[in-house]
Amino acid sequence: MDRISNEFSFLQTAVGLRQKRMELLSSNIANADTPNYKARDFSFKEALSQAMGESAQKKLPDTRLSLTSPRHIPAVAANPLSFAPNYRVPTQNSLDGNTVEMDVERTAFADNTMQYQAALTFLSSKLNSMQAALQPN
Repeated sequence: MDRISNEFSFLQTAVGLRQKRMELLSSNIANADTPNYKARDFSFKEALSQAMGESAQKKLPDTRLSLTSPRHIPAVAANPLSFAPNYRVPTQNSLDGNTVEMDVERTAFADNTMQYQAALTFLSSKLNSMQAALQPN
């Protein structure tokens, strides 16, 4: 089972990061008319590298719940998708302090959507080939 888990961990992480980036970009688009809103984004390549453990940056430790009663359920939360989005520097300043540039946001959103769909298609293909291998003749 570890081999199967390792096989899908990269794709699972990539799809999760694409989803987080889509949320950030859609938030930027939704706040295009909000005064003083600062557009945020992150580098997918750097976030994926960090999530897969290829980065030299130190990750935050996993979160553990403090148990104050014997009836509490112990839990640990490990988040490989921890990253810090950066504020985007606008090419042209606006009078209301908003840094959202709709052309940039739409292009980034469309590119991210295409990459998200490609990752899902690749993941689906892997699952289908694994299912075909497990089917009896």
